Amino acid sequence: MQPAPPISLSISPALALLEFESIAAGYLAADAMTKRAPIARIVAGTVQPGRLLVLLSGGVAEVEEAAAAGREISAGSLLDEVFLPAVHPGVVAGLLGERHPIADALGIVESHSAASAIHAGDAGLKGAEVALVELRLSDGLAGKGICFFTGTVSAVEVAVEIASAAVSPGHFLHAVVIPQLSPEIAATLHTGSNFSQNLQE
Repeated sequence: MQPAPPISLSISPALALLEFESIAAGYLAADAMTKRAPIARIVAGTVQPGRLLVLLSGGVAEVEEAAAAGREISAGSLLDEVFLPAVHPGVVAGLLGERHPIADALGIVESHSAASAIHAGDAGLKGAEVALVELRLSDGLAGKGICFFTGTVSAVEVAVEIASAAVSPGHFLHAVVIPQLSPEIAATLHTGSNFSQNLQE
């Protein structure tokens, strides 16, 4: 079986992610989404702590319509969602695991949901001259989402402020800006923020 192709921004300008507390209800909603509108790609899967993420990409109208179908049939299990009609390329790169080297400052925005972390990353990248060091969702984070920005101190401060405001109500957890990040901490973040992986480096 061939693996699904990566999200293509050339044909998929819009992105949505729906986060469900019930896995069963989430798959029911995912099925309804695929039947409502022709979307370029859908990815559904479980994450910690027992949630289901459903990612859609495709044309703006199609993704919006499909997401609406999922919302309608969610049976109260929809924890959070994000719809980005013109997703920033850096967010897609982050979702695919790409990383950016750390510059002068580091900004961190932490949320209680994966959807809010995606929205925060997109807002921060669009609002300031920063890069996304890492975007982590749910697994190993007890369901939380976290995005790391880097750039000049002033740019990171702006990005963190904008990104924090983009987090869904009730899902914001914490945000910090660390100017002139120490080389030791930068080194621990070189390959990622996962403790077990860094311990093996």
